[in-house]
Amino acid sequence: MSEDNEDFLDEELLDSNSIDNIDIDEENKGLYEHLNITVDPGQESLRIDKFLLIHRQNSSRNKISQTCRAGNVIVNGTAVKQNYRVKPGDQISILLTRPPRENVIIPQDIPINIVYEDDDLVVVDKEPGMVVHPGHGNWDGTLVNALAFHFEKNGAKSDLDRVGLVHRIDKDTSGLLVIAKNEYALSFLAKQFFNRTTKRLYWAFVWGNPQEEEGTIRGHIGRHPKNRMQMSVYEDGSHGKHAVTHYKVLERFKYMTWVECKLETGRTHQIRAHFKHIGHTLFNDERYEGHTPLRGVNLPKYKQFIKNVFEILPRHALHAHTLGFIHPTTKKELYFESPMPKDMEDAVKKWRIYLEN
Repeated sequence: MSEDNEDFLDEELLDSNSIDNIDIDEENKGLYEHLNITVDPGQESLRIDKFLLIHRQNSSRNKISQTCRAGNVIVNGTAVKQNYRVKPGDQISILLTRPPRENVIIPQDIPINIVYEDDDLVVVDKEPGMVVHPGHGNWDGTLVNALAFHFEKNGAKSDLDRVGLVHRIDKDTSGLLVIAKNEYALSFLAKQFFNRTTKRLYWAFVWGNPQEEEGTIRGHIGRHPKNRMQMSVYEDGSHGKHAVTHYKVLERFKYMTWVECKLETGRTHQIRAHFKHIGHTLFNDERYEGHTPLRGVNLPKYKQFIKNVFEILPRHALHAHTLGFIHPTTKKELYFESPMPKDMEDAVKKWRIYLEN
């Protein structure tokens, strides 16, 4: 999946107790429904933990398994384990003891760049600075709010079931995203992301001058032990999940380098964490300490120049440049390219002029 797609299930979907052999009628007294799904007629047989991992955008299989063990995943009126295989027409509910948090998607008339749309999916070229999905601190003004308005305006049902995020990119990352418009498309596309058969390349500006023209970064990625907002790389595999990033140098600016990245895996902040690990943090990536000038450069007016570039490019320099996948209905390949956004393009121009002088 995308480099920031390793999300976690909302805590509201979890009971703190893991209870086996629950009497459903007794346990369901005072429970609140947090999720209700009717499985699509075209749904293939799939374990329910995998199905919910696809359907719920904030999810991990471990937490879904905990929810199943607590007896809170109900299929056709009966609690099921995580190895239950969903079937077309199944009625799936998640019931918990606390009321669900308000999670109503409010349609909002926010401009978005739709590059392709049909009955099954929509492809968006996201601007930097836009959050993809409502969450803590960003309950509106997101891409999903904009899509809900777009669907409603065009006569489609505008609820969470119609906004099926197959993958995500960070708020400050620009570029291409595909959104499913029905359950079958969501499952079909998610399988391609899971199997890494999609065609995706990222463009990034990184500090410094990597020695090799092409390279591969390997190292497990997991939460930083002290800074929970960062991901860290564990080369010995002691923590985190296996991660591999391939890169190729596109242009060198002596103190900054433009690279193209291909992800073999899709971990949270994978590109950002991997490049920080090898000493080439993304340009102006504040979360990973890439928002200060490169040390050891004593050229006249260098710091002022970097300050000026930061003003042009006030976010980490990462762009989802290409997106290719097999269409869920036609089974034909669709392929899209997003040009370099203006802020990154302007930064490149300024670097070229600086080096010429």
